[in-house]
Amino acid sequence: MPGAFVLPDILPPGLDLVVCGAAAGRRSAEVGAYYAGSGNRFWRILHETGLTPRLLEPEEFRLLPEFGIGLTDLAKTASGPDSEIPRSAWDAGGLRRRIEAARPRMLAFNGKNAAQRLIGANRVGYGLREEQIGDTAMFVLPSTSGAASGYWDPEPWQELARLVAALRC
Repeated sequence: MPGAFVLPDILPPGLDLVVCGAAAGRRSAEVGAYYAGSGNRFWRILHETGLTPRLLEPEEFRLLPEFGIGLTDLAKTASGPDSEIPRSAWDAGGLRRRIEAARPRMLAFNGKNAAQRLIGANRVGYGLREEQIGDTAMFVLPSTSGAASGYWDPEPWQELARLVAALRC
């Protein structure tokens, strides 16, 4: 049974990049802002790679389309750690429909979990994927979550920023 979205999609037409997480974390759900956990690297890496010209605060997430960036999650109606998200909340079909409607140039997964659930593969590597949704390319990134800090590597984020810059030329 569908419920209300925990966080709103930021999917206006004309985006260069949409970043898709698995589900809103607890802190993000509490404050109503994407990537609001104190240990989350999301906003810092966007700025460090040049995807945004300044460091944004989580509460400024609605400004991202000004920089050609949108946001969504695979599980829109649940929040918390991935292991606590009910199976019924994972909505690969809904994500595909939203991306087909918005038609961004690139869909980047913030972490392997959302990518694996959409693609249907048990294992995916970081980087550009062969699969696409319509004309939208897909890219898999290390999660910015503090809970995934043991797997952190900024290089795939830097590669994504180079690809997005090339799309803009």
